[in-house]
Amino acid sequence: MYEEIAREAETAVRELLETARLKENGLFVVGCSSSEVGGHKIGSFSNTEIADAVFGAIYPVLTEKKIFLAAQCCEHLNRALILERAAAEYYRLPVVNVVPQPKAGGSFATAAYHAFSDPVAVERIQAQAGIDIGDTLIGMHLQPVAVPVRVSVRKVGEANLVCARTRPKFIGGERAHYDERNL
Repeated sequence: MYEEIAREAETAVRELLETARLKENGLFVVGCSSSEVGGHKIGSFSNTEIADAVFGAIYPVLTEKKIFLAAQCCEHLNRALILERAAAEYYRLPVVNVVPQPKAGGSFATAAYHAFSDPVAVERIQAQAGIDIGDTLIGMHLQPVAVPVRVSVRKVGEANLVCARTRPKFIGGERAHYDERNL
């Protein structure tokens, strides 16, 4: 079961990265309800083994591409994010003091906190792409123009999967010309 969950998560991230074209030091947000992945109502059945499987599949892919992972906490921590201190410093994000737990922050954020070399929490980011596993509402942590991306994976375990990338806003009206590389 955990191997299949990990495979689904890794496939989704790899396919999204192909479309999103994040650059080195890009910011990638992941919201993951281990409860939903396991077939339960969000927030009702936190599962550290599921969270570890998903994190273990996603983090190496992002690390290989030199992209920062931001793990979204659950609503009990106001959807704060756990990331490496280097990412917070790079993006000049103010650090807040909290340590996620499986039932206060979520199992996925807890897995990230324990796996990162120097984890910190921040209240908000503007990521260039992300995946939402189990309807965790990552949209608040994406740059303003989010574009849904369809990948071959529709679910991770039993959880709905939504992927998104962002693009710059179009400005200038009907006479404007746009750089195709930014679409």
